[in-house]
Amino acid sequence: MDHSRLNIAKIGESLAAKHLKARGCKILAQNYRARRGEIDIVVRDGEFTVFVEVKTRRSLKFGLPQAAVTWQKQRQISKVALAYLQAHNLLDAPCRFDVIAIHLSPQLELLRLEQIESAFDFQA
Repeated sequence: MDHSRLNIAKIGESLAAKHLKARGCKILAQNYRARRGEIDIVVRDGEFTVFVEVKTRRSLKFGLPQAAVTWQKQRQISKVALAYLQAHNLLDAPCRFDVIAIHLSPQLELLRLEQIESAFDFQA
């Protein structure tokens, strides 16, 4: 990932974290890494542990940001989420997988932020 794409991703993750905090969620982890990958943001939303994938785009030329969360990506996120739940003794706790899709202007200003709750189910 080149620096401009990395910068855009970081801007998106920052906007997503602010959005989640404004909704009353408690940030538990950002950029949580396990052997099989990374989850952008982990939050507590009421009784739920929520694993959030953030997708940010400056152009919709290649489709909506959320379209980039393919079944392969869902499977990878699911494996990292399982590692997180095991590491934190939360295997019996309710959880969900959300996607936050962010569309930025070419000047990196927020045009749209959409949180898709329960965007997908656990993928084994």
